[in-house]
Amino acid sequence: MTRLTLPALGLCLALPLPALALDLESMSDVERGLFRAEVRAFLLENPEVIMEAVAVLEEREKAAKELADVELVRANLDELLNDGHSWEGGNPDGDLVLVEFIDYRCGYCRRAHNEVEQLIEMDGNIRFIVKEFPILGQESELSSRFAIATHQLAGDEAYKSAHDALITFKGQVNDTSLLRIAETLGLEGQSILDHMQSDAVTKVIAENHSLAGRLQISGTPSFVMGERMLRGYLPLDGMMQIAEAIRAN
Repeated sequence: MTRLTLPALGLCLALPLPALALDLESMSDVERGLFRAEVRAFLLENPEVIMEAVAVLEEREKAAKELADVELVRANLDELLNDGHSWEGGNPDGDLVLVEFIDYRCGYCRRAHNEVEQLIEMDGNIRFIVKEFPILGQESELSSRFAIATHQLAGDEAYKSAHDALITFKGQVNDTSLLRIAETLGLEGQSILDHMQSDAVTKVIAENHSLAGRLQISGTPSFVMGERMLRGYLPLDGMMQIAEAIRAN
């Protein structure tokens, strides 16, 4: 009886699947049984091989997902960068664009807020775009409608003030609290509330939800940096590293 050595078995395991299938088909039942026994014995003696194979598979799946995300971003790039209604900050002529899909009631969005601000300030060469994407209920919807209405009626600076106030607000969001926020910011609160349910505001939210759907975004915060999709919260150091990697390529 010929027994496969571990190196020989490793060579068999490394064969492309079609080649391995052909070899197995040419084996007799006895040879196939022996081969399967050898594989089982090898894996039992070397279980780390399974973990190595899983790690390789996960890396391949990650790479495939990242490539698919790049294609999604490229297909929707114009709406991401030039929709005509999203607030923009940072450096308008920056060499890198960061887009954030945000929900004001999202804990991780709140956590990311200061870190995104730091990134933009420290880097100095990032164009930043905010997409209002309320997904966590009525208070999220009211918050985004207030921010968008403020933007449409009072402009960029007023939007930024409202945005910062909403992302840090800890109370219940309703007409009364929104009027207080508006008063604190020196805005015409009742005019903003009256505009919140307008078709113009509804259209912005609908378009952002449609864009998110095409990008397969279902949670917040979600970012697009360059052509890369960053799904979920990422600490400042991580965002800085990705920005550096994008520029290096």
